Amino acid sequence: MKYLHTMVRARDLDETLDFYCNKLGLVEVKRYESEAGRFTLVFLAAPGDGVGGEAGLGRLSPCVEITWNWDPEDYTGGRNFGHLAYEVENIYETCQRLMDGGVTINRPPSDGHMAFVRSPDGISIELLQSGDSLPPQEPWASMENIGSW
Repeated sequence: MKYLHTMVRARDLDETLDFYCNKLGLVEVKRYESEAGRFTLVFLAAPGDGVGGEAGLGRLSPCVEITWNWDPEDYTGGRNFGHLAYEVENIYETCQRLMDGGVTINRPPSDGHMAFVRSPDGISIELLQSGDSLPPQEPWASMENIGSW
C-alpha cells in the first residue's frame, strides 16, 4: 500500500492556492480540469517531497489534492476533516512568514515544536518543528491560542 493524497475542497481556487502555494510554500505538480464534471483538481506537494509533475495521477505522492467544483457550494466542518501536517525547518520563521502574509496563527508555537493555522477553507494545518523543539522564544511563548484549530 502507498499513500497517495489527501483531498480538500476549495470555495475559491485562487484564494486557496494563494494560501497553500504563496504562503505555506507548496508547489503545484499537476492540474486536471473536467468540463463535463465541472471541476478542477490541483495537486500540491511540499518542495522536498520529490514528486514529478509528469507522473500519472496515482503516482503523485504525497500530495494535497485541491478540488474546486465550479458551481458554488458551502463547505462546513473543516474541523471534522482533521488536519494536514508538515514538518518545517524552523517553526518560528515559518509562523512569522505566515503571519506576515496575513495568516492567523491559531495555536502559536509556544513550545518551540508545534503550531496550527487554517486554510481559507477552514482546513487545519499542523506545523511541526523538524528534530528537537526550539527553545521557547518571544513573542511565541506568550501568545494566546486564537479560535479553534
